[in-house]
Amino acid sequence: MELLLMIDSAKRASAGYITAVIPYFGYARQDRKDKPRVPISAKLVANILQASGVNRIMTMDLHAEQIQGFFDIPVDHLKSEAIFIPYLAKQDLSNVTFASPDVGGVKRARSYAKYFERDLVICDKERRVANEVAAITVIGDVAGKDVILIDDIIDTAGTLCKAADALIEKGAKSVKAMLTHAVLSGNAYDNINNSLITEVIVTDSIPLRGKSDKIVVLSCAKLFARAIRNTHEYKSIAALFVDKNI
Repeated sequence: MELLLMIDSAKRASAGYITAVIPYFGYARQDRKDKPRVPISAKLVANILQASGVNRIMTMDLHAEQIQGFFDIPVDHLKSEAIFIPYLAKQDLSNVTFASPDVGGVKRARSYAKYFERDLVICDKERRVANEVAAITVIGDVAGKDVILIDDIIDTAGTLCKAADALIEKGAKSVKAMLTHAVLSGNAYDNINNSLITEVIVTDSIPLRGKSDKIVVLSCAKLFARAIRNTHEYKSIAALFVDKNI
């Protein structure tokens, strides 16, 4: 609501062009009608933003890239790879295997595995109710490996912690997690602190409400600052994306 009020204020002040910078696009996980009588919340939010008069959207790591199609205005979809890859490049990755905590995130995790020329494993989860995983099957070999789980959102951390348990059970030496948006609701901090995960790396797209010695926060400010400057000067933002062919 605050964003809509700011957009309205800008329009009433005769702003010629309004860009809404939304590091974390809320309601993005409800991007389709997967069962009867449920809303498509991401589409509704897109409609509301456009109706408010915004001319452009700038965001990062949408839960599903097709959400860009919900808008009839330009959407700058930035990638957290530009933040995480330089951080990882400073680490010893000789024994690392990347992992996706679910089948839906394989593409995201594969981009890191491809860039650093490392193996990829998949955690196939069975979820019966929201935020509760019944079982996880690890697809791939992690014996003796330092595993890094890659995902876009960490909410209650239940899925992540169970994925870590499954990986350790399969012989992984250690498990870290790298996630863009730290929602961290419910018992997330307790789940993380009591888990086998040694480190959780996130961005500050959402301000953290608590503290944990396991959580490392990387700033997304520089990425957005460069994107804002480039769009303001009518330049391409292509240079802000990591070249995966390197």
